Amino acid sequence: MKYDIADKKLAAKGRLRIEWAERNMPVLRLIRERFKKTKPLRGMRIGCCLHVTTETANLMRTMKAGGAQLALCASNPLSTQDDVAASLVVDEKIATFAVRAENNKRYYRHIDDVLAINPHITIDDGADLVSTLHKRKTLPKELIAGLEETTTGVIRLRAMEKDGALRFPVVAINDSNTKHFFDNRYGTGQSTLDGVLRATNMLLAGSTVVIAGYGWCGRGLATRAKGMGSHVIVTEVDPLKALEAVMDGFMVMPMAQAAPKGDLFITVTGDLNVIRKEHFVKMKDGAVVCNSGHFNAELDLPALEKITRKKRDIRHEVVEHTITGGKKINILAEGRLVNLAAAEGHPAMVMDMSFANQALGVEWLQKNGPKLETKVYPMPTHIDDSIAKLKLKTMGVKIDRLTAEQKHYLAAWEMGT
Repeated sequence: MKYDIADKKLAAKGRLRIEWAERNMPVLRLIRERFKKTKPLRGMRIGCCLHVTTETANLMRTMKAGGAQLALCASNPLSTQDDVAASLVVDEKIATFAVRAENNKRYYRHIDDVLAINPHITIDDGADLVSTLHKRKTLPKELIAGLEETTTGVIRLRAMEKDGALRFPVVAINDSNTKHFFDNRYGTGQSTLDGVLRATNMLLAGSTVVIAGYGWCGRGLATRAKGMGSHVIVTEVDPLKALEAVMDGFMVMPMAQAAPKGDLFITVTGDLNVIRKEHFVKMKDGAVVCNSGHFNAELDLPALEKITRKKRDIRHEVVEHTITGGKKINILAEGRLVNLAAAEGHPAMVMDMSFANQALGVEWLQKNGPKLETKVYPMPTHIDDSIAKLKLKTMGVKIDRLTAEQKHYLAAWEMGT
């Protein structure tokens, strides 16, 4: 088994942390118990490019229990938890290629290492495996389909489909209700502020927080910042989302107008250069800027470098830029995902549903993948619903069922009111 990790001696620590996360992932645990018995993934090779965290480790364990051969690399250089990577290699015998803060050369070499197993199915968080495969002249003959975990990756894949560039089918896990309603809203909302607080120890109460983007991540983030006493400003380009933010009680304005007002800036758009030079120069002295979208390209860091006269690492994961005129701008986690680079990412309880989608998505592709057309598919509704039911069951929550009369009423048009 090939692997590339920081230190195998970290495995014992990682094993305990993986066990702790598992306690809060009861849905995935139920799936793993079934997989152990039925082995639905026997003979399948699965290549994964995901954040190497305790929650991801439990997804890997689940698919391995189902009989799959796995290879895993990191989807972000700063999201890897080295002790988790060590435990995956030492305890689970899973080929893992991930080292925290690895450079770009090593990062893309690790992607090649994963693809070297000639996977039947790929699992992405940001579409890096898919993108790398599409740069090759030929695809592995065994390749059936892929799964995509995150908003940014789905956007890229839909653009590829629209342009006729997509070469194999992909299931958009992010579009599942049990993923984006919960992971993006509650997971990103909590873990982003966790990362900011661990990095800065700033007081959110009374601070002005500027949130770029009011998708599901932005909604969750704005709600939690408001709940901690912050004055929240939302910036948007979509008129409907901007109107929703206004109706939810937040101030909405362009970034150029928000720049001199904010104490903390967080981007969650999945787009390019959301905060640019013209915004940096307007910010307050001491402003804190970070990203919780996918790629650090949301912040125009090259433009910031051009106006930086001096910079220093002032705290762990905080780089202070003194720009022209003497103002200081603080960038968290190199502009990468602050919730993973400066904290531990989403809580296991919410990732339980996201990774249940991945596990059941792989099982569905194993059965149905060869019949799919080359396009981006939503997750089948019946799988989404089954995960919601399992989650409620593990939480001890019961709900009503429609009576026969109610079902007939909803299905008929003759009954009127």
